[in-house]
Amino acid sequence: MVPDYIHDFLIEYDALLRTGGGLIILILSAWITNSVVKKLVLSLIRRGLSMTRYGNDEVLAQQRLIPRLANVMPALVIMVGINLIAGLPGALVLVVRNVCAAFIILTLAMAVSALLNIVIVVYGRRPDAHRKPIKGYVQLVKLVVFAVAAVLAIAALMDRSPLILLSGVGALAAVLMLVFQDTLLSLVASVQISSGDLLRVGDWIEMPQMNADGDVIDIALHTVKVQNWDKTITTLPTRKLISEPFKNWRGMQESGGRRIKRSLFLDQTSVRFLTAQEVAKLRRFRVLADYLGNKEKELAQWNGKLDEGDQYNARRLTNLGTFRAYLQNYLRHHPGIHQNMTLLVRHMAPTSEGLPMEIYCFTNTVAWVNYEAIQADIFDHLLAIMPEFGLRVFQSPSGSDLQQVSAGFALPPLRAANEGA
Repeated sequence: MVPDYIHDFLIEYDALLRTGGGLIILILSAWITNSVVKKLVLSLIRRGLSMTRYGNDEVLAQQRLIPRLANVMPALVIMVGINLIAGLPGALVLVVRNVCAAFIILTLAMAVSALLNIVIVVYGRRPDAHRKPIKGYVQLVKLVVFAVAAVLAIAALMDRSPLILLSGVGALAAVLMLVFQDTLLSLVASVQISSGDLLRVGDWIEMPQMNADGDVIDIALHTVKVQNWDKTITTLPTRKLISEPFKNWRGMQESGGRRIKRSLFLDQTSVRFLTAQEVAKLRRFRVLADYLGNKEKELAQWNGKLDEGDQYNARRLTNLGTFRAYLQNYLRHHPGIHQNMTLLVRHMAPTSEGLPMEIYCFTNTVAWVNYEAIQADIFDHLLAIMPEFGLRVFQSPSGSDLQQVSAGFALPPLRAANEGA
């Protein structure tokens, strides 16, 4: 027999006990559903995915797509089960149901975002992914997904149709255009960059006005990240790459050759005619053998037409011209110079700093370290070989030069005041 006081308590609080019991059962059901889904169903899904090439991919697993989808089940149980519990106020049931609906919507939106991240990762592993980056477009899709999810979640919380909320968007179009101005401009810039193939991940770009000089490491909807050569990161607004000029070195990298364009400034007072003994001495250089032979025949033919003793109109070899021919042939035989690209040695207009002799050619490599090594090797050789031609490099006087000059004009020491007294 049940004691009377317990019987009376059960009769008096029957509705409350039923409601409390129902809530406990609902919470336990949600917990059990969550445990079963995450431990049983997810393990089965992982086991099935392990049979594919993406199953053991840690990068894809970090996106947590399946765990996010698993969070939908407990919320769905609560949203459906709350209607089956008697004695709850209608307002409370409505609030719980709407909150669960909003939670499910946002969870699904986050799952879609994780799926889009997986798309970016998988697409980025393609060999040609750097040519057509899709990160900007995927971010735009994410923006749309979260915007739609926000509208649906707000509508669920307010227990109103989403169409009622969307009906007022037309009046706010101008405000939305102002708010999303940067997004729209970035979208247009991303389309132009992609369609015109203006920029790819891995390109070396220079944009001095934005302090950017390095490799592009990321192209997103709103920003482009450039890793500078000092390992700093410069973040550029995507639209700046359309509205402002920048230099892309991709053409140089794809050509297989990098340009050398540097001048030697020669002392113009060292330019003179070569003597017969000096010409004979320069024949030791193999790269000058053909040049000197052909040049001597040409000069002999010219000078043979002159009157005997007419030395003023005679043509002779100069040390500057011979050095220029040596330099041209030296570059033609250099193993680090690209022989199928422009190669020339030319005089520039004389300046107060001397006579510039410019070397214009291309190395057969685009690697920075190798390029600098080849360039340094060429100019090391030229500076060392120049005295063989009787030429000097122009150099502004230094402190030691001025000391030597002043030493030559030193005044005799003053006699002592009492000398000869």
